[in-house]
Amino acid sequence: MKSEYTYIDQQLLKEMIIAGAQSLEKNKQIVDALNVFPVPDGDTGTNMSLTMQSAIKEIKNNQTNSLEEVANLVAHGSLMGARGNSGVILSQLLRGFAKGLKGKEKANTRDLAKALKMASDTAYKAVMKPVEGTILTVARESAEEAIIIARKEKNIANFLEKVILKGDETLRRTPDMLKVLKEAGVVDSGGKGLLYIYLGAFEVITGEKLETDDPEIPHQTIDEVEYVEGDIEFGYCTEFIVDAGRNNPDIDRLRNTIKNYGDSMLVVGSDNIIKVHIHTNNPGEVIEHGLKLGYLKDIKIDNMRLQHRNQNFKENDKYLPKEPQKKYGFITVAKGTGLSNIFKDFGVDHVIEGGQTMNPSTEDFLKAIDTIDAETIFILPNNSNIIMASNQAKEVSKKDIIVIPTKSIPQGIASLMAFNLENTPKENEELMKEAIKTVKTGEVTYAVRDTSYNDITIKKGNILGIGENGIQSVGKDIHKTSLELLNNMVTEDNEMITIFYGEDVEEKEAKELSDKLEEVFPECDIELYYGGQPLYYYIFSVE
Repeated sequence: MKSEYTYIDQQLLKEMIIAGAQSLEKNKQIVDALNVFPVPDGDTGTNMSLTMQSAIKEIKNNQTNSLEEVANLVAHGSLMGARGNSGVILSQLLRGFAKGLKGKEKANTRDLAKALKMASDTAYKAVMKPVEGTILTVARESAEEAIIIARKEKNIANFLEKVILKGDETLRRTPDMLKVLKEAGVVDSGGKGLLYIYLGAFEVITGEKLETDDPEIPHQTIDEVEYVEGDIEFGYCTEFIVDAGRNNPDIDRLRNTIKNYGDSMLVVGSDNIIKVHIHTNNPGEVIEHGLKLGYLKDIKIDNMRLQHRNQNFKENDKYLPKEPQKKYGFITVAKGTGLSNIFKDFGVDHVIEGGQTMNPSTEDFLKAIDTIDAETIFILPNNSNIIMASNQAKEVSKKDIIVIPTKSIPQGIASLMAFNLENTPKENEELMKEAIKTVKTGEVTYAVRDTSYNDITIKKGNILGIGENGIQSVGKDIHKTSLELLNNMVTEDNEMITIFYGEDVEEKEAKELSDKLEEVFPECDIELYYGGQPLYYYIFSVE
């Protein structure tokens, strides 16, 4: 028997979000398996789940006093933990949902419908070229149906059931909207992940038992997750709660007043309670501004510089002279010891471990940015699925960040080779973006399931040669498939082929392939490097 809920409050919303995250976590491998390409890089479910877990961590680590605040914390947490395109889009859906609940203490079906519609609108605006047949379509059509349903349906459980059924119906039609889904015989993975979140929330409303202590979504406190590395600009982690009694404090005014005192600021509240968290060098002055609004409780001030020195056994750090600020800094993404070392040889300051199967989050980029003291920092994501998270970090950071939209390791290397220390940031940006157009990327991996692609029959275990336009060759032999791929890539205008061999390839095998390529392409210079990348036997750069 369905529940008779006619509205949700902040506690119920919190339980629904947690259950939605748990539902997705339990089914993330199913979502991963729906990735279009039949290669071992399905990560949509993993990325969405990690994004949700970051949102859960936020609401578990912070005191929440309103429906609006729960929604805002979920939006903030998901943004900071967003990974890959699917995770970033999910964070934008949650951000829009929070905007739709602004000012709400309770939400009925009409309020929820409005929030779902605003979620969809916000996500569409965040994507430069929205593609139908994706999570965006599932979110939009279910939200539009929610508006219609809410006109008559007051019962929350009935409302959600109908919204989910509409979302499922839309999901089933995604292969008709995207040819690549139809050829692979799958529905959209992001849309499927979104439905798992909805289903988890629905189970809470219908009264089924909720296990809030899921081991995949651990309980943590701010102290446990606080991690400081590199130079610390603002040394005191300052936290307190303001109780304004019967007064109605201006939270925005307090936020604007103290925002220039430091960073990592969180000023949230409802009615007469305000929670403040900020990293600052002047905790006393921040506390003074809080005292003007009411009495304080739960005051906590930690010296992060001292914690940092104790953690690293560097008691004399404060006496060391500070390095002068550099003109340029670089952050890139790579997975494999060989590739990481190559980028470091080019002068990259911070290599974030990740790639197709492990997309870094916005927070990963922000942590890397904080470790670099440079006037301008370039980010090279080296994967199309990481560009959005890079741009999110750029928007959040106060530093001067330039994202070069590199979609592969060869593009990242080519852009670094075009960089000139004597140029202005704008000149370098133009040169680096132009350089990525001069290189072609090829990858060799294996199929993890039977499928078809562009009328090509693919069996599980087949070797796949993937070019910039998709799968170019299919076979049973790694070297034969590699040669077929390169025959499709190399033209008379090309002069160099660079080989990066992975962790599953012996150096002797890679050398044999290199020698063969010298015979087949005598006009090209062949260079061989150990990349150490997992899953991909070879990455080729053709210039």
